[in-house]
This record gives sequence, C-alpha cells and structure tokens, in this order.
Amino acid sequence: MTSNTEIITYCSYESPVGSLLIGGQAGALEFLHFPESARRRFVEETWVEDATPYRELIAQLDAYFAGELKEFSLNWQLIGTDFQKSVWEQLAAIPFGETRSYGDIATALGNPGASRAVGLANNANPLPIVIPCHRVIGANGALVGFGGGLETKIWLLEHEGIAYGPGASKDQMAFSF
Repeated sequence: MTSNTEIITYCSYESPVGSLLIGGQAGALEFLHFPESARRRFVEETWVEDATPYRELIAQLDAYFAGELKEFSLNWQLIGTDFQKSVWEQLAAIPFGETRSYGDIATALGNPGASRAVGLANNANPLPIVIPCHRVIGANGALVGFGGGLETKIWLLEHEGIAYGPGASKDQMAFSF
C-alpha cells in the first residue's frame, strides 16, 4: 500500500467487467481494483480525482477490451515483497491467450514447492488485467479464486480465447494449487 506522504490521484474506468478504480501516488500507477474485490480500496477524502496520470493505461485498456491489444506496456510502481514482485514478473510474462498453473510459476521461480505462496502473491496482485493474474489456473486446468470474482475471470479468459479447463463452469470454484 501507499504511505500518506504523497497525495493519491485516482480515476474510475468503465469496463466490460465493471467500474475499475485506478490510482497511485505522485502520478505513478500503483493499483487497479475491481468493484467486487475483497481487496478493493475505496476512495478516501484526501484523494484527488485526476485521470491525467493514467491516460496511457486508459488507452491501453480501451484497446485490450476492443481486442486490439495483447500486451500492456506501462510504467508502474509495484509495492510488495521481493517474492511478490518476482511472482508478478512471472504473471506479466504469461502471453495473451495462454495460461499457467501456480506450480508452473513456482517452478519458473526455482521453487517448485512454493505453489501456495505463489497463490497468495497472485491474490495480492495490485494491477489485475495489466499483470494478468486471471491467466493462472489450477494444476488440473480448473478455475481457481479470482479477486475480481469468478464471473470476471471467465469473461477475461473468454475474451482472450482461453478454454478454461475440462469440467470448469461458471458455477464451479476450485482451489487446487
């Protein structure tokens, strides 16, 4: 999270998956939150509404949702532990239209036994969609929890042409890492 030394600017972005809250300090992109996320932030009295610092993100989100962008190219300020940042780097490297399991990411980090820790870091991703945590699925191909809600995850996977596993449905929630 951000400290209270800098003013947080923010804006809302109306997307096909709901109104997204975008913000950060000193014009840096630090967070993007879904309306239904348990980790979402709420606009505080001291925040300043200003979309100017986020124009490039908004343009890229428009292109992504229009099916014209497959990889985000932005500067962001990630706040987290070194381990979380290493997981988020792995997430950012998952190509459009592909998925990885928690185990795949743990193995890529050189620690195949860290699937659960990868899951926790994935859940703490401050920039979903941009850092595509929706592309992470269970080892058996099943859907797993998603901060924006399972319906949102399904929408994003379908938008990218990703089949979300045998037996997976909008009514299913699996938690196998």
